[in-house]
Amino acid sequence: MGKTYIQQLFKAYNITVDAGRQQLFEEFMSDERNILAAEQIITNQRLLMDTWQFKNRLADIQQQQVVIPNATVGKAYTARFDFAQLKWEDFTWSGINGLEDIGLAYDTATAEIKGTPVKSGDFKIRLQYRLQGQAEETPLNEKLVSLVINPNPRSLWKDLPSDREGAFWKEDNVTAFAPLGDKHLVAASKRGRSHANTGAYRDDDFAFTHLADSGWSILAVADGAGSAIASREGSRLACNYIIDYFEKEFSPALQADFDALLAEYATTGSDATQKKLTRFVYDILGAAAFTTHKKLDEFAGGQGMSLKDFHSTLIFVLLKKYVHGYVIMSFGVGDCPIGLVHTGASDITLMNRLDVGEFGGGTRFITMPEIFKSDTFATRFGFKLVPGFSYLMLMTDGIYDPKFEVEANLDRLSAWQSLLADLGGQNDDRIQVTLDAPSEDTARQLAAWMDFWSPGNHDDRTLMIIC
Repeated sequence: MGKTYIQQLFKAYNITVDAGRQQLFEEFMSDERNILAAEQIITNQRLLMDTWQFKNRLADIQQQQVVIPNATVGKAYTARFDFAQLKWEDFTWSGINGLEDIGLAYDTATAEIKGTPVKSGDFKIRLQYRLQGQAEETPLNEKLVSLVINPNPRSLWKDLPSDREGAFWKEDNVTAFAPLGDKHLVAASKRGRSHANTGAYRDDDFAFTHLADSGWSILAVADGAGSAIASREGSRLACNYIIDYFEKEFSPALQADFDALLAEYATTGSDATQKKLTRFVYDILGAAAFTTHKKLDEFAGGQGMSLKDFHSTLIFVLLKKYVHGYVIMSFGVGDCPIGLVHTGASDITLMNRLDVGEFGGGTRFITMPEIFKSDTFATRFGFKLVPGFSYLMLMTDGIYDPKFEVEANLDRLSAWQSLLADLGGQNDDRIQVTLDAPSEDTARQLAAWMDFWSPGNHDDRTLMIIC
């Protein structure tokens, strides 16, 4: 090798060894000092080239753009460095220090950043590494990589209490639990983020009662219109007026009439009896709805206000267990659904018609006199006799919009099964509502579950579940 190199070196310097000097060249090459000098030159050249290649490689890595996904405070995060795609196969070791301060860690085995960020900001993380050929004792190389951690959208919302001294004030968040015969009621109503952000009031409301003497339960849910200045009171009054009506007007005589009709229906199932039942439901529930409308009108007048100031949707249900099964009668105006989930979540019956689509996306309110004059008024009622059921749910659009998205999904059993799975703990927050063993804790769990995040859906949320 040394001889060949010296020959190439002579050639590079235009030194020619002719035949007459060949013996002299051989003697020159036989000198060990000359051979060692040539080998040293070769070694230095290789070292120089290796050093250049190494420096050039480091410069390429420093200039290389590396993009990793953005993270969000409070959300589990994983980002992997794909060494093959980045052409970093010559890395023999890598690590990142200091991630612990922001809730993350680097797994050298998988080349992944993992964890749940606790701070937001634009961070420059230091990727430390060694390349092939570097000794373990050599200082680590470093490359700065940008990591953006976005603030949790929830943290951007304020939670300002509503003004207790304001007109028609009511609690921002309420829960309820109560036995209803052999069933239980679990309910929660929470002020939406859009209202909490400005210290506005909760427009949703609900009310219920169980008439122990007769076994009837009356359930009501309402959603005040955001554009109406006193809708929070409208929803509260609408629910309470319904309860008051049936406590006073659903007399033993009327109940006896219904019992006789139901027994006849359960025995014969004739069309004639079905028509009588339908008429009974129309008369008694329709009278309750119209009485509520009139009382709201009277209240508005007593306040020197317009009935429109109290605009509110309203859904309500009468529920009772008979030997024939459970009777469920319903009424609805607005965009709040009533869902009957049959035993074992085997089927779903939507117990009311929603006021969406037909009115160009708008809704109707119990405060609108025209609903009682409409040809479609009769379609607002529902009746069902079932041997049993798993759940009866009354909800406002604060639940319906994010969980069902479109009206068509309310008729799909799979959508209700997804909601039940969500309530069962299959959600981002891993909050479980223990509906199989309902208690006061279940109501609190339901309220906590209602804090779920859904972009663009920040309205009040009310859900009443009979289970």
